[in-house]
Amino acid sequence: MTTNNSDNVYDMKKMTPKQIKRYLKIGISLLLFVIVAIVFISSMFVVKEGEYKVVRQFGEVVRIESEPGLNFRIPLLQSLTTLPNKKLVYDVNEREINTLDKKRMIIDNYAIWEITDPGLMIANARSEMGAEARMGEFIFSVIRSELGSMNYEEIINDEGSTRGDLNQRITEKVNELLARDQYGIQVDDVRIKRTDLPEENEQSIFNRMISERESQAQRYLSQGEAEKKRIIAQADREVTEMVSKANAEAEKIRAEGELEAAEMYNNSFSQDPEFYQLYRTLESYKQTIDGETTIIIPQGSPYADILLGYIE
Repeated sequence: MTTNNSDNVYDMKKMTPKQIKRYLKIGISLLLFVIVAIVFISSMFVVKEGEYKVVRQFGEVVRIESEPGLNFRIPLLQSLTTLPNKKLVYDVNEREINTLDKKRMIIDNYAIWEITDPGLMIANARSEMGAEARMGEFIFSVIRSELGSMNYEEIINDEGSTRGDLNQRITEKVNELLARDQYGIQVDDVRIKRTDLPEENEQSIFNRMISERESQAQRYLSQGEAEKKRIIAQADREVTEMVSKANAEAEKIRAEGELEAAEMYNNSFSQDPEFYQLYRTLESYKQTIDGETTIIIPQGSPYADILLGYIE
């Protein structure tokens, strides 16, 4: 083998067959090494935290790797599909439903879900997008059935509403449908985040609700006024009864006192009748004589005798 010093190019024509064969072997060996290296590298795959690696051969699932780490597959024959191994949020498109009282409503909700069996999910839903599509159909079907059995005011009013476990009921029924069709996914929670009326119905419904609330408020006011009058009448009646009882008791006590006083007077005056007579005469003077009184008294009357000093 000779070398051209001007352009440093090997002159293959001057190589011997033995040399050519040797270089061909080296080239083939290098090519085989590169191919083996590429095949070996392509056979490796890494499972990361929070994901599934599904190994498929001719479209069939042969194994599922969920533990983080390095794994191997058969290149060219086996393909890889990556699926999330964590909680996912699916924002369901808003849809329109009819309530029991024939009101149209727009429902907007979301779901928290996860893949529980990647093999079943790929076999029946084909992909993550397909699983979400089937799940969304089931969620809408269940929500339409549940809210379709309720009146509009029951849905929008939390107070006195039957919505208490609505989200839980929807979640349970959606999971029953997913398990029935073996989609390999599970819904952890379904939440209704917004319930609106179509724009053409919104104002009329609001006006009717305002009218109903005003009627209810007026009814409460009327009931309160009636209760107020009842309480006042009852209080007045109780006061009248109490005053009557107090007056009767006072009259009774007064009569007993006067009787007792009369008995005391009688006992006292009976001990000295002349003094009693004098006392009564003097008391009568208080009633009949004042500064301008003129008295004409017959001579010999008790008044005249006392005034003239005949009686001491």
